[in-house]
Amino acid sequence: MMALWDFIVFPFSFPFMQRAILAALATGFVCALLSCFLVLKGWSLIGDAISHAVLPGIVVAYLAGIPLIIGAFASGLCCAVATGYIKENCRVKEDTVLGIVFSGMFAFGLVLFSKVDTSQHLNHILFGNVLGTTYDELKQIVIIALIVSLLVMLKWRDLMLFCFDTMQAKIVGLPVKLLHYGLLSVLALTIVASLQAVGVILVVAMLIAPGITAFLLCKRFEWMLVIAIIVSVFSTVTGTLISFYIDGATGACIVILQALIFMLVQVYSYIRNNVMRNRSAYKKVN
Repeated sequence: MMALWDFIVFPFSFPFMQRAILAALATGFVCALLSCFLVLKGWSLIGDAISHAVLPGIVVAYLAGIPLIIGAFASGLCCAVATGYIKENCRVKEDTVLGIVFSGMFAFGLVLFSKVDTSQHLNHILFGNVLGTTYDELKQIVIIALIVSLLVMLKWRDLMLFCFDTMQAKIVGLPVKLLHYGLLSVLALTIVASLQAVGVILVVAMLIAPGITAFLLCKRFEWMLVIAIIVSVFSTVTGTLISFYIDGATGACIVILQALIFMLVQVYSYIRNNVMRNRSAYKKVN
């Protein structure tokens, strides 16, 4: 037991690990909140699209000498709005539009990045570098996480109805368009906050795995939120500690843990459903 406690506590003696754990906690919490709504709405691919589309915004922000977070958010929001506009004004399906828009913007970002002389390492943008989180980056992550969490908590019932049944939301008088673009905006903010932890490529896993894992275990949305947060925070903190000891990619360690938890829950859910089905059949026979 003491050895396990030392294993957990030792990394906290380093300031960079203290910042990394705080960044992982904030990122894991806010991603879990958004994850539940994205799973309920079926917007997993939109999260993937926005996460890839932030790359050209990061490069442009660097060239303009403004905070990278502003460029990333603007680029991600432009992708979301452009996708909605194209979908409403042509016959192409939404998933096709997303595939074209996000791959095009991501490719454009790669071209820009290859032509710019920058101290930023492409791997840190693509895969994250939470162990290298600075005090300023930690402040940005925490502030964004607080803003998004507050907005979601204030409007979670409206967002839940919007995600579950858009037509019903219209009937009861909810501002559906405002909720639509509001959810896209906080999604873009969340992705920006998560870039330091897991990067452009792996952030989509952070936005899907906690929600879908909780969905397998719960029938009530309130409990789905709670379990998603527990799963996400546990995997981000544990993944960060593991990456410290094995000197591995932190984002990849976090995502692998989330995938393992999902698979375990999937097996548990399968066994539970079979047991319940057999019990029901046994009761009918007897």
